[in-house]
Amino acid sequence: MTEKKLETLLVSAGRQKKFTQCAVNPLIQRTSSVIFDTVEDLKQALKNRTKGELFYGRRGTLTHFAFQAAMAELEGGAGCALYPSGAAAITHSILSFVETGDHVLMTGTVYEPTQEFCDHFLKKMGIAIDYFDPMIGENITLLIQPNTKVLFLESPGSLTMEVQDIPAIVRAVRQINPEIVIMIDNTWAVGVLFKALEFDIDISIQSATKYIIGHSDGMLGTAVANARCWDQLRERSYLLGQIADPDTVYMANRGLRTLAVRLKQHEENSIKIAHWLAQRPEVAEVYHPALPSCPGHRYFQRDFTGSCGLFSFTLNIQLTPQQLADYLDNLSHFRMAFSWGGFESLILGIQPETLQKLRRYNPPPKTGTLFRLHIGLENPQDLMDDLAAGFARLTHEVTSSVPSCYHPD
Repeated sequence: MTEKKLETLLVSAGRQKKFTQCAVNPLIQRTSSVIFDTVEDLKQALKNRTKGELFYGRRGTLTHFAFQAAMAELEGGAGCALYPSGAAAITHSILSFVETGDHVLMTGTVYEPTQEFCDHFLKKMGIAIDYFDPMIGENITLLIQPNTKVLFLESPGSLTMEVQDIPAIVRAVRQINPEIVIMIDNTWAVGVLFKALEFDIDISIQSATKYIIGHSDGMLGTAVANARCWDQLRERSYLLGQIADPDTVYMANRGLRTLAVRLKQHEENSIKIAHWLAQRPEVAEVYHPALPSCPGHRYFQRDFTGSCGLFSFTLNIQLTPQQLADYLDNLSHFRMAFSWGGFESLILGIQPETLQKLRRYNPPPKTGTLFRLHIGLENPQDLMDDLAAGFARLTHEVTSSVPSCYHPD
C-alpha cells in the first residue's frame, strides 16, 4: 500500500474500530474509574497501563487513545502526551528532563510564557538558562555546557518570525552531545507543515488550542516524542498529574478532519495579505516566512511544506499610545486576542520597547510599532480594506496634527 498523503491521513488517523465502535468518530468516554470484573483483569490492566489500554481515568480513555494515536501517526512519533494547554505541554515536557544543576538552551524568540517559566520557575529550581540568537546555526556549539540537558527551539520565532536552520543546529548539537534532548514548539506548523521528528528532534510540542481545535473554544496541548524520549515523557507527565478532559480531546480529534482544508485557506489568505502589506508605504517590514524578506526564508523553503495564518509587520513609525488605540479600537474585522488559530482574524500591537524585551539575544532594535496578525477565513479583500482604513485614520491623524504654519523647507 502506498503511503497516505496528509489530507487522507488527517481524515483516517485514530479512527480504528476499537476507538469508534462502528461510529464515524471516536467515542466520548468520560470516566475516572475503570471497572475490572476479576483480579486477573485488574492484573492485566496494570501490566498494560502504559500501552494505551484502559486502566484509570488519568491514564486516559478511548477518547484520549484515539487522538494520541492520530497525533503519533501524523508526526511520526512513538507516542503523544496530552496536557490541558499548550503552555502545560511546554513546561511539563521540559520538567520531564531536567533537575537541579542542569542547563537549558532556549531560543531567544521563544513564546513569552515559556520565557516566564524559565525566568521565574526553572531558575528557582537551580536550572541555568541561556537564550540564543535564533539564527545561530551550527555556532550553537559555542553555548553547550557539560550540564546542558535540553535545547528548546521555536521556528518560526514568536512575533518576528525568524526561521531557524534546524538541520545545522541539530547536527551540531548531536556531534557535541547526542544525549541532549531537543524540543521544539511546533505550533505554527501544526506538527504537519514541519515534521520535526524527521529532523532528529526528540519532542514536537504544540498548542492544539490553535489550529487543531480550530474554533477558539477549547484548550489543549500535545507533545509527540520519539522512541528515545517517549517513556520518560509519558511517565513523568503522568506523575506531574497531567490529563486533558475527554470532551476537549474529542473536539481536537474532530478538528483534525478539516485541518488540511482550513490550513490551505489560512495560508492563501495570509500570503495574499502579506504581499499587499509589503507594498504599503506605511509598512517597514513584513515578517511572513513565505516572503523572501523574512529572516530564514530559505530555510522555510527547504524544510517546511506550507505556512499558516500567523505573521507580523512593522510600521515605519512608532505610534503614540492614542494612535495605537485608535487604530486597534476601530477595526471592523480584526479583534484583539492573545490566542490564535481559530477561524477568525486577530490582531495585537506591540511597541518597540516591549518587543525588545521579548527578544532575548540583543538583536538590532526595531523602531516602528509591530502588529501581529492572525489571518482567518474571512474574505481577504474585506481584511485588507479593514487594515487600509486603519492606515487612512493614521494618515489623517498625522496630517491634522501638523501646524498650519509648518513649512517642510
